[in-house]
Amino acid sequence: MTHDTVCDLVLPCRDEAPALAALLARVPAEFSVVVVDNGSRDGTAEVAAGLGARVVVEPTPGYGSAVHAGMLAATHDYVAVMDGDGSFDPTDLRRLLADVREDRADMSVGRRRPTGRGVWPWHARLGNALIVAWLRRSIGMDAHDIAPMRVCRRQALLDLGLRDRRFGYPVELLQAVTRAGWRITEHDVDYHPRAEGTRSKVSGSVTGTVRTARDFWRVLS
Repeated sequence: MTHDTVCDLVLPCRDEAPALAALLARVPAEFSVVVVDNGSRDGTAEVAAGLGARVVVEPTPGYGSAVHAGMLAATHDYVAVMDGDGSFDPTDLRRLLADVREDRADMSVGRRRPTGRGVWPWHARLGNALIVAWLRRSIGMDAHDIAPMRVCRRQALLDLGLRDRRFGYPVELLQAVTRAGWRITEHDVDYHPRAEGTRSKVSGSVTGTVRTARDFWRVLS
């Protein structure tokens, strides 16, 4: 951490070691990186520590478990969350952080825009679209994506008391902030191919997408 940092960046990771060098090199100076190692077997924690990131080990598997561990470890008033697989450009977080710091939003989120064919497989995109459509219609959610990149105030998020510890976490988050009346802004962000040597636990296969969709609908039911 340096005196310039104003926001923690939580990167939930499982077997993302090949992505970290290029990813962390692009993180803006105002973000302090917290890598949450969620059961990696490829040396993710060691690579992250060697690159100067703070590492938290969360043995309980699940996206929600990793994000929650990162939230507890964060020390700044503002916190960002982004996948650690190299599919996002962390410089895009600056726009999201500015919205929250300048009180234009309580949470600012990214809306994925694939940079090429095959970046976002059809089955993952379809599942995402169905969930988003349901949330927009049923509770009036403003966003058009499930907030894969986001910034908000740390304590406000913890105060929501989110309980899901699997892949349903983003859906529970969006439900909770909408019902709590949070102001949400959304920015288009480029969605790149994952770093070579990594594999998506969600969109990497139809089975992974179905498993994730099951977690989503469990939260919604």
